Amino acid sequence: MPGALIFQERALAGGQLEEPLADAVRTALSSAIANDAPPLPVFASTDARLRYLRWLSGMSDRLYSRKKDFNARIEFLQTVWYESQRAGLETSLVLGLIQVESAFRKYAVSSVGARGYMQVMPFWSRVIGDGDAGKLFHMQTNLRFGCVILRHYLERERGDLFMALGRYNGSRGRPQYPNAVFGAQKRWVLSA
Repeated sequence: MPGALIFQERALAGGQLEEPLADAVRTALSSAIANDAPPLPVFASTDARLRYLRWLSGMSDRLYSRKKDFNARIEFLQTVWYESQRAGLETSLVLGLIQVESAFRKYAVSSVGARGYMQVMPFWSRVIGDGDAGKLFHMQTNLRFGCVILRHYLERERGDLFMALGRYNGSRGRPQYPNAVFGAQKRWVLSA
């Protein structure tokens, strides 16, 4: 709407630090964020499908206070599930990270310029994407970038999730952020 003021919500998240990447790492990360839409999940068994549907229902109930629209909530959860599985991350961890980083706000912007649900720094769109930082407000793009970046940091830290989370937040070695994510993660674990 012409002349309208646009207010972006500020997030309290920190920011990843831009670090030099080897060409092989940059190429691998670039291919990992290729923009294929999440496919409909296919399950090896009826039991696996039922577990997924129970998870989806349980998480939908928990997320209701943050996302009232049913279709938007389900699409968000399906995408988080897909992107976390694709990156080899626990879905509850990714949801905990999103809770801490942006409080589930799609258009959150931190004081250092990190954007979207997973508070991805704009330099990542230049380093491994097409350079369009505006795409970081697109749900799937943001979730894919965030999961790929967290997986990258986890590999750099040789599986040390505490250090990887600190690197993700730009607070490597300090306990506040990883502890906040681990605490938030508990909310997103589905009891058996």
